[in-house]
Amino acid sequence: MTVIEASGLRKEFTVRVKSGWLRRRTRIVAAVDGIALSVERGEMVGYIGPNGAGKSTTLKMLTGVLYPSAGQVRVCGLEPVPQRTRLALRIGVVFGQRSQLWWDLPLRDSFALLRHVYAVPATEHAGRLAHCRRLLDLDAFLDVPVRQLSLGQRMRGELTAALLHGPEVLFLDEPTIGLDLVSKQAVRAFLAALGAAGDTTILLTTHDLADIERLCRRLVVIDQGRIVHDGSLDELHARYGSRRRLVVDLDEPLAAPLALPGVTVESTQANGRRITYALDGTTAAGDLVSRLVEAAALRDISVLEPDIEDVVARLYTRQAAP
Repeated sequence: MTVIEASGLRKEFTVRVKSGWLRRRTRIVAAVDGIALSVERGEMVGYIGPNGAGKSTTLKMLTGVLYPSAGQVRVCGLEPVPQRTRLALRIGVVFGQRSQLWWDLPLRDSFALLRHVYAVPATEHAGRLAHCRRLLDLDAFLDVPVRQLSLGQRMRGELTAALLHGPEVLFLDEPTIGLDLVSKQAVRAFLAALGAAGDTTILLTTHDLADIERLCRRLVVIDQGRIVHDGSLDELHARYGSRRRLVVDLDEPLAAPLALPGVTVESTQANGRRITYALDGTTAAGDLVSRLVEAAALRDISVLEPDIEDVVARLYTRQAAP
């Protein structure tokens, strides 16, 4: 079942720019430019891009905050803006820099008020709250006013607030921004469990690519308002030249450099006794090791898997090239 369906989605803004000493002129900027996106029920999709790429604008159109300039969009079978009230009952939203909690009330009271806002039956509300309390470890600060919570505690409260009415789709915009390591791990573990259950469709935007690596099987990359990649992480690595690295420690430096297709020396340390090779996939790591065994005595070997940040940076660089 498709829960998010967008085609030709476009959002334009009119901006005024300086033209000469006293004049200004207007121009049209497309923040989102013809996006086509389909998300099935239960999917957890990472939606990433550089600053200004159109991520937040897309989410605002999907949640009914902004009206599209062109294109078609449906979420849970509803048009987000005309049917915004009905849609609000079926989606949850967490924006990292905005709060849906009452600042001066204890966290427990915010949850109670949200039950009435969404008209959730008491038994359903209690069951969902108990589940979140257990997985997000909320009990220690349920009676603390929201304004006194740490950022990590508040984010766990925001996630709970977004889920208490049992949404079909959860939109997350930078949910781990500014969090310490412990809080990030708690949020990631909770989202992983939520995604594994398969009942909630999750669309996650983030600049923290570790979130994507640990949570999402599908990755959608947007740049300059257009989708430039839609697929798995493995497909991203294959498409944009991801490279594994092999670090070898030798008893003695090599008498002569090795020449193998697709293998380059990235760095040499310890007077030539530690070499880091980059492999583009043309030659397998095992073949490189076999050649090294023939050429020198090996002390240690380690394989470094591709870094998604490096791959995404390469993707952005390629898109920006004329």
